[in-house]
Amino acid sequence: MSNRVLVVDDAAFMRMMIKDILKKGGYEVVGEAEDGIKAIEKFKELKPDLVTMDITMPEMDGITAVKEIKKIDPDAVIIMCSAMGQQAMVIDAIQAGAKDFVVKPFQPDRVLEAVKKVIQ
Repeated sequence: MSNRVLVVDDAAFMRMMIKDILKKGGYEVVGEAEDGIKAIEKFKELKPDLVTMDITMPEMDGITAVKEIKKIDPDAVIIMCSAMGQQAMVIDAIQAGAKDFVVKPFQPDRVLEAVKKVIQ
C-alpha cells in the first residue's frame, strides 16, 4: 500500500518539485492545494496519510491551516515546508501540530527522510 500525500504550496513549481521527490520515493500524491483554505477542503475530501504544508501562503497561512486540520483529525500527519527556516516559525509549526519541518530549497534525501520518519 502506498502512502497518500496532499501537497500544499502556493508556488506551482514547488508543488511539482515535492511531487517529483515523493513519487520517486514511492509515495502517491493524491492532491494539491495552493493555500490553507483549499488545503483544509482537500484534506476533508481526500483523507491523505500525510500533508506537506508551506507556511507562507495567501488566503490562509500554513500554521493556521495545520491548526484547522488538527481540529478535523487530531492524528493528521503534517510536515511543514518553508524557505524561512526561522526558529520562531519552526516552533510555531511544531506547536500547531506539525511533525517535522523541511527547509527550501528541498534536498530530496531530507524530504524523504522526514516523510519516512513521520509515517511509520
